[in-house]
Amino acid sequence: MAGFKALLATKTDGGQSVDWVELTEDDLMDGDVTIKVTHSTLNYKDGLAITGKAPVIRRWPMIPGVDLAGVVESSSSPDYKPGDKVVVNGWQLGETHYGGYAEKARVKSGWLVPLPKQFNCSDAMAIGTAGYTAMLCVMALEEHDVKPGDGPVLVTGASGGVGGVAIALLSKLGYEVAVSTGRTEEEEYLKYLGASEVIDRSEFSGKPAMLGKERWAGAIDSVGSSTLANVLSQTKFGGCVAACGLAQGTDLPTTVMPFILRGITLQGVQSVMTPKARRVEAWERLAKNLDIGKLRAMAVAHPLEDVLELAPQIVEGKVRGRVVFNIG
Repeated sequence: MAGFKALLATKTDGGQSVDWVELTEDDLMDGDVTIKVTHSTLNYKDGLAITGKAPVIRRWPMIPGVDLAGVVESSSSPDYKPGDKVVVNGWQLGETHYGGYAEKARVKSGWLVPLPKQFNCSDAMAIGTAGYTAMLCVMALEEHDVKPGDGPVLVTGASGGVGGVAIALLSKLGYEVAVSTGRTEEEEYLKYLGASEVIDRSEFSGKPAMLGKERWAGAIDSVGSSTLANVLSQTKFGGCVAACGLAQGTDLPTTVMPFILRGITLQGVQSVMTPKARRVEAWERLAKNLDIGKLRAMAVAHPLEDVLELAPQIVEGKVRGRVVFNIG
């Protein structure tokens, strides 16, 4: 049986080791669809998993990578046949089930989303979990009746993957988009994506007031902690904040005041175990509402071998936009 290359994380007495290995299909985990993986990507969670900065991996040994795109090689599911292009986001890939940093993967057919015809596999990973999560956040704002005419929507962590796709989506949908970033030197790039105002993140990092000046009709936050607390205190009456990340921290030093005096909503967005119907809807919306030129401008292609160098960089906030790994 022909072998394939994979990145394997192994638990050690000192923490973990991450090494390139040769595996065969007999080594793959259970599933009814086997995929030739052509592309993957790098998310903040992947960086944490590879560096061991957080306990992302919960089954050892593990192939990291929470995203993959590729072509079906074999299938016992009636829903997929060899040659179909598919994408997988989440479902504990890279945590408890072998992930995308390998030339092959075997997964459950219920985890797959058919790749929309507007995208190739590289585009799918330029989107990845980050972009798919951004779409879920935009959908959450829409479902809480945040409309383009209601005022600016704030996007925090704007230089990252969630932030970049969120800006592009919101601007195409007609929203005025303000952004917060620690990399204000990227102002030209962020305005190209659709931002109308670029704010230094330090403005949101101090101790939040119980209620600040009403500024935002809504917000998409991937940062958490004091940043999210400040955003909540500045959200307009009846607004909604979609929270999907914790780059600054897991704490939330806020009060009930924004919720009971302004009636705002804090909507958590969890992408890993989102039901398939919602995933398909999100990917259909991405195909309809995401500017393909802006998407490709966010993405930088790398061979998969670069993942060990890039993983600590994304944890340190030094990666702009989206990384796409070409595999095989």
